[in-house]
Amino acid sequence: MVSWDSDQPIPHLFFHSLIVDEERAFDGDGMSQGYRDYMVTVDEFQAILEDLYERDYVLVTMDDIAQPNADGTMTYQDLPLPPGKKPIVLSQDDLSYYEYMDGDGFADKLILDEQGDVTNTYVQADGETKQGSYDMVPLIDDFVQEHPDFSYHGNKGVLAVTGYNGVLGYRTSESEYGPDSNQPNPDLEADQQQAQQVAEAMKADGWTFASHTWGHLNVQETSLARLQTDTERWKNEVAPLVGDTNAIIFAFGSDLSDWQPYHGAKYEWLRDQGYRYFANVDASTEAWKQLEPEYFRQARINVDGMRMREALQGQTDVLDPFFDVEDVYSDKR
Repeated sequence: MVSWDSDQPIPHLFFHSLIVDEERAFDGDGMSQGYRDYMVTVDEFQAILEDLYERDYVLVTMDDIAQPNADGTMTYQDLPLPPGKKPIVLSQDDLSYYEYMDGDGFADKLILDEQGDVTNTYVQADGETKQGSYDMVPLIDDFVQEHPDFSYHGNKGVLAVTGYNGVLGYRTSESEYGPDSNQPNPDLEADQQQAQQVAEAMKADGWTFASHTWGHLNVQETSLARLQTDTERWKNEVAPLVGDTNAIIFAFGSDLSDWQPYHGAKYEWLRDQGYRYFANVDASTEAWKQLEPEYFRQARINVDGMRMREALQGQTDVLDPFFDVEDVYSDKR
């Protein structure tokens, strides 16, 4: 085994929900362009996994890279890998299967199958419900089962969840779906219990959860008061289901500052709430990370239709180390 030096790059790629049915996603309605810009398809994602594996990447999570020591100071961890292997973090934003996606060719929730494995339900265009691997979590689970050396200590990736539409495809928010809300969910308690069971199974199988803020906030633009209310709501409505987390992945690619160390009231609030891992979006370079005594921050590259189009047009080469965009890109886009 060879230790990965702390000064070496560790890239972080992220995805949104995967498109299963391109015809429904790209049907020309008002959502089609957004799906083209911000999503990748199941077939594209599977091809990306193959390329990452063939290029000797190994899945790690942010707490494999750095952890607090006994006095709470964040410290880089020893990361021993087989010779030639390279660490990479994968994450998925908005693992909530939002209501706006209904009928557009996406999976609609994560469930446990008869063996206790995490899988998706997916409603076909003809209305038939299928159960299988239709999104990032079960697809990576399948891939790691076939290629165990793709995962460091069984770790899979980071899942960033909001709360306003519930989590994992379940309408679990008390404020949005409770009995006093505008759209009460008669199965609220059952949905909460099922979401919690699925989340526990996912954590036991190498997945970690991060806050994406309850309301998908732009932390740079929002007020401190709104951020505080939102954080408390995430802790009240989401944490009981997916577990407490010390990681926050910012929505809209926002951040609390530029490359300089964090400071100010918003950072102090999040720090005091227990957050130690932070992730923004920066596709200007292959990898960027920052270790400070109180936190670890990592930049993520968005892998989506927009970024792949830029690569095909010669406007960026940031995806070149990871996969061949021309081979991956769907001709149905």
